[in-house]
Amino acid sequence: MLVLTVSFIVFLVFLNRYFLGTFLRRTRPKQFQLSGIRYEPDVTVIVPMYNEGRSVSETVMSIVNQDYPVEKLDLIVVDDASSDDSVKWACHGARLSARRVTILKNQGNVGKRLGILNAVRRTAAEIIVSVDSDVVLEPTAIRSLMRGFADPKVGGVGGRVRVRNASENWITRLLAIKFYFAYEYYKNIEQAFHSILCLSGCLSAFRRAILLELEPLLENRNVLGVPIKYGEDRFLTRHVVKLGYRTLMTPEANCWTVVPNTFKQFWSQQLRWRRSIILDFLCGLSHSWKLHPLVVLNYTAVFAMLLGYPVLIAQELANGMFFPLATFHLLVLAFLGVLYWLGTRKWPRKERVHPLWFLPMAFVLPTIYLVLTPLALFTLDSSSWETRGHKTASR
Repeated sequence: MLVLTVSFIVFLVFLNRYFLGTFLRRTRPKQFQLSGIRYEPDVTVIVPMYNEGRSVSETVMSIVNQDYPVEKLDLIVVDDASSDDSVKWACHGARLSARRVTILKNQGNVGKRLGILNAVRRTAAEIIVSVDSDVVLEPTAIRSLMRGFADPKVGGVGGRVRVRNASENWITRLLAIKFYFAYEYYKNIEQAFHSILCLSGCLSAFRRAILLELEPLLENRNVLGVPIKYGEDRFLTRHVVKLGYRTLMTPEANCWTVVPNTFKQFWSQQLRWRRSIILDFLCGLSHSWKLHPLVVLNYTAVFAMLLGYPVLIAQELANGMFFPLATFHLLVLAFLGVLYWLGTRKWPRKERVHPLWFLPMAFVLPTIYLVLTPLALFTLDSSSWETRGHKTASR
């Protein structure tokens, strides 16, 4: 019975992500395209920074060189008590710009969420854009994001995240593949009904009025009195949706990020993502059911698979079914490899990876589900950010 139930959930997730979402994208193109719309509100870009070093200068320059009216765009870099030379490199980028750049220095490490909130209080811009400090924006990224805000019912708009170091090693290749499917397939159902439930912190924009409305919630985020720092992208997006606003994702707003390139960083990232999904679902039970039924179905099925799939893997291994399970994964990944090849065959070689790199996923993904999901369940009270090897000081 368990095998049949979990198998049905896996099938449902697969159907929603790769077929139903794609069908909606083809039949409801207006829900997915923002081209042709022109909207130019005042914008403040906020870059929270911690021990980013030289690369933050490139981030600053990619923002100040945006194809957007100079008088309507400014930038605030928030240094969260870095212990390296990040501030020096942020100042270097600022000096090369003729546009207004403000650099704030936190006296102690307060975390990304509070750093952004402090910067929000210092600006009167209509739209706040959050950009991670290792991200480089394409020149039209901010202009593309702003098109979504022409509709007053839209509260948040996210861009598309692509991988800068895709060909570095097997870990970055695997993540490049995951990022491709996340934006090309996984978000299609949510986009069709303007209910994106996680706008990536790499590049996302929100109305400042909404952030101020959520200020008390953002200021003191906790679960049963335990401060939580991970999963803040999901946390903020879900509360914007809860207020009744639409959230969109536009693939025309491209940005490039550096993904983990060591197994330790990759493992920490995957653990953090699973904690985030679990906690977000549990905290969203009171209101997520009000969304469109197809969005709720997809949202619930993904959570159910996250919990049920490790049980299925463990049971199949206990029954001596490792090789049939691995064969099943290989067949599924072969199908996904074909989809990836068809979707990226015209991309420059440096921006894509060979479909054969799907093969390691047949063994890596079951291991991640089997080990990290239980670990995530038992460490939901962790306050660690656990990304890029940075150690977060206590608040």
